[in-house]
This record gives sequence, structure tokens and C-alpha cells, in this order.
Amino acid sequence: MINFAVDPTLLQPLVPQGTELDFFGGVAYVSVVGFLFRQTKLLGCTVPWHVNFEEVNLRFYVKRSVGHELRRGVCFVRELVPRRSIATVARWCYNEPYVSLAMRSEVDLPAITADDATSSQHSVSYGWKSSAGWLGLQVKTQGPKQLPAAGTLEEFIAEHYWGYCRQRDGGTVEYEVEHPSWNVWQAEQLPWLGDVPHFYGHPWTEALRSPASSAFLAEGSAVKVYQPLRIA
Repeated sequence: MINFAVDPTLLQPLVPQGTELDFFGGVAYVSVVGFLFRQTKLLGCTVPWHVNFEEVNLRFYVKRSVGHELRRGVCFVRELVPRRSIATVARWCYNEPYVSLAMRSEVDLPAITADDATSSQHSVSYGWKSSAGWLGLQVKTQGPKQLPAAGTLEEFIAEHYWGYCRQRDGGTVEYEVEHPSWNVWQAEQLPWLGDVPHFYGHPWTEALRSPASSAFLAEGSAVKVYQPLRIA
């Protein structure tokens, strides 16, 4: 998860109806996130050749009040996956901005027990093939993994449990994402593989060429994504 502070005026036109931008310390953030789906199921069933695959997304953060509950969520600017059928289903069911491209990943992260305080460095990278060739992100971990401390940027970025997506008619759907809190490693962002900022284009180019505000690696877990519901 590589995170950048941005001018909120870049994000306001993208905020789905019924939500508002979520800030940390008065600052709006976007994140470039790479991760692996493993043992994926759709409605409880596995789909051959669609069980383990990469995704890279560019996302920002919103919130919505429902009664006395504050729902913190994410919105996606672009989501990359290696299977055309995954992108098609996601666009059809959620109207999410999915694109299918050839993808690859490298994970140099040996298994570490929960109580292991090792500070060894490990690296993780995710890549995708565009018309300009292979592009990607890469990080190198620093220090041991641990749960994000309360009130930190890492907690803010990782602890959003709702997704919001603008629909073709201007409405909004909401879906819940359920998982336990994740251990994270602090990380250093290594140089982009290729011209990633140019791939995302205006208005993201300048923001993604700026130094990252933070980078970290999350351990991940089992995740459940609920079916989308339209909000009033």
C-alpha cells in the first residue's frame, strides 16, 4: 500500500452521491495497492482458472453516516486484474472501473510466526503489461510486523470496511468488506517499474510522481465481500 497526499479538489468530482471525502489529519489520500487473491470463491463456489490472481488498484477514501454509525469506505479510480472475465463481471455487478491486463508478482517474504520480531528486509512487487511495456510497484519491508497503532495513517488506510461505487445513472451502491485487522510491516517504496504515473494519466501524474507519504505491507487474511446494495 503506497499512499500519497493529494489536493482534495482532484477527488471531489469522483465522490459518489451520499458519501463525502474522508480525511486523515485534514489531508486527503490516494493509494496504489497491489495484492493477491487466493482461494477465491464467487457465491461460495470456485471458478476454474480464477482462484489465484493479482490485482492492482488506485483508490481514495470516503465516509458515510448511517444513523449513529460512521461507515468508512474506499472508492476505486482504476482496478487492474489479469482475467478479462473478472473485469467484465466486476463492471457488470458493481460498475467498478476494472481493466484486464497481463500481470505478475514477486513475493520474497518467508513465513514468519505471529510472535516473530525479526527485522529482516523482504520485498514484494506487482506488475502489469501496458502498451508501453511492463510497469509496476515495489516495496521493501522495514522492521517487524505488528497491528497498526490507533490513530496512525496505517490504521486509517487499512481500516476501511466498505466500498462505494457510482452507478451509470448517478446513484451509488454500497458493499461491506469483512476481515480482521491486519498486521503490517513498515516499508520503503522502491522506484516505480516504468512510468506508472504516466499510465494513470491526468490528474494523477503529478501526484504519483511526488514522494509517497507512507508505504507499508499488510499481511492479509480471509476476506468476505458482500453483495452490493443501492443507497438512498
